[in-house]
Amino acid sequence: MTAPTRRITLKDLARELGVSTATVSNAFNRPDQLSPALRERILCEASRLGYHGPDAKARSLRTGRSRIIAVILAESLTYSLNDAVASEFLSGVAEVLDAQGHTLLLLSSRQTQGQVPGSASMADGFIVYGLMPSPSLLGRLPAQASLVSVDFDIAGRPTVHVDNEAACLAIARHALRTPPRRPAIVNLRLTAEPCNGRITPAHALLGADQTITRSRLTAFHRALAEHGIDPAGVPMWNIEENTFEVCAPVIEAILDSPDDERPDLLLCMSDRIALTAVTLAEQRGLRIPGDLRITGFDGIAEGQYRAPRLTTIRQDSTEKGRTAARIILGLAPAEPSLLPTELVIGASCP
Repeated sequence: MTAPTRRITLKDLARELGVSTATVSNAFNRPDQLSPALRERILCEASRLGYHGPDAKARSLRTGRSRIIAVILAESLTYSLNDAVASEFLSGVAEVLDAQGHTLLLLSSRQTQGQVPGSASMADGFIVYGLMPSPSLLGRLPAQASLVSVDFDIAGRPTVHVDNEAACLAIARHALRTPPRRPAIVNLRLTAEPCNGRITPAHALLGADQTITRSRLTAFHRALAEHGIDPAGVPMWNIEENTFEVCAPVIEAILDSPDDERPDLLLCMSDRIALTAVTLAEQRGLRIPGDLRITGFDGIAEGQYRAPRLTTIRQDSTEKGRTAARIILGLAPAEPSLLPTELVIGASCP
């Protein structure tokens, strides 16, 4: 009976190549530490000899590190991968993790419903993106794991934001240079309880530490007050999900108001909301910006390619993801990070 072939080890491969075991390990786990030529040589020889890389389970037991980083998303995985802003953020996270030999694990706080999947228990760190998840979910994360929040705050943890208040103050001041007769604000996920429609005094609003919408709304109200407009008299609507299908019924209700009630300026909390408003306004024969001026937020490509081009705030969502990943891996200080934005003036609100 033929004896089984002995499995080649990392030490065997290093001896065969005449390099250190650390160099071979870096070829699989930290490719940025090697020249492309040396890494390619190691990987080719490993493939020839049948060596498939360090055993992840053994490494985790030996070092106490799995090299897995979990991203907890506020929305479903399908939505997050299709949404332009969320997908750019994830691309930035993945770019840094790839370079450092880490694995990305995606989780949805909507789908986990307060429970942490068993697969997440091995993660070395968690990036929580979008909205504050339920306290029960946060409480069940491994105590020893590092954590970074993005677009909301967790006390005592590093955060990554763009300067939402300054950005919205800039775009609102620009829009209000031409005095509107009937301004209105369309928010994104502002109410504590689900509301896809007009916000009334009966609706409780999420706190400033829970959603970036509060910072943006504060800036809009400040700009309105500066221009002699009472913010309390400016109607507000809420959108529950940043998709055309969810936005459309709310925008239709706004645009189908009687002529003397229909807004002539919409300050929108996202480009997707703004683009939905542009599409539905055009279907109704409304002129933009003649009958209705519209602003957005995000700077997604679609808003800059179609006509009329959106007036918006461009945020670098990819860099936001890179920053969060650098912090979670210890490549950047574990402290609050505030990224700049850019005002982009287009034809929707010249």
